[in-house]
Amino acid sequence: MSGKTVNSAITILIIGNLMAVISDVIIKAASDDIALFQFVAMRLLCTIALLLPFWSMMDRNNFFAGWRIHLVRAHLGLIGISCMVIALGALPLAVANALFYLAPVLIMVFGVAFFGERLRGMSLFAVVSGFAGVLLILRPGEISWAGLAAIGLAVTIALSALLVRKLPRQQSVIHCLTISSIYALPAALGLAFWEGEPLDLSLLGSAFGSSFFVLGYNASLILAYRHVDANQVTASEYTGLIWAFLIGWLWFSEVPDAWFYAGAALIVVPLFLIALRTGAARRRARRVAAPGT
Repeated sequence: MSGKTVNSAITILIIGNLMAVISDVIIKAASDDIALFQFVAMRLLCTIALLLPFWSMMDRNNFFAGWRIHLVRAHLGLIGISCMVIALGALPLAVANALFYLAPVLIMVFGVAFFGERLRGMSLFAVVSGFAGVLLILRPGEISWAGLAAIGLAVTIALSALLVRKLPRQQSVIHCLTISSIYALPAALGLAFWEGEPLDLSLLGSAFGSSFFVLGYNASLILAYRHVDANQVTASEYTGLIWAFLIGWLWFSEVPDAWFYAGAALIVVPLFLIALRTGAARRRARRVAAPGT
């Protein structure tokens, strides 16, 4: 695998993480007096509309295979989107994104709880450090609903990621995104009706923009990880926090306090080191297996 291929994948991931943060910016800018569930329903409709042109990439003969897992993941996603809107509406962009990065830490914790995995060394340190980082960012005496919502999003991301193991292996990312959006839509429409807010078509532009950039992020994952080992480029995903800090500072004039920097470092740095160490270990293993490479 050439260095040029790896560098291209890293560039794609950096751009993809920027697209994810742009989606967050769109949500944050639209979050004032937003009809929460109406926005979520519109976002799901936009996602489905954007994915329909890729119908040929879906397994139409077994479209509903693994439907139980898809159904659970769809409603976890619905909860997660709602939590995201709440968190981004009230927290600085960088703070919200730092808390979202708790998801990889929770994946390790839930892996122990649900799959009997073990935490050793750096992984155990990352879990302890990650939770300490959350406490520093939120500070127990100042915990708000928005902070809890950000943690709620991280929980749903972690659970959804673990459930991917149970999905049919032949289903593409496009297939999974489409069917999850379809399954979540009835509940989202029902909640929007229960919310009782007048239909606000001005939200459609924000919903479409958010969906477009999130799908762009997902496309970057497919492109980046298709030709390189994940451990070689995973560390690039943490550039999302840098983008969030820069855009929050330039666009929203947000300057996080010292607690944020300390807490974000405790969450992200151990994860970053794990990614680097895993990549180095894999490269050493390949050299041992193929001494001439």
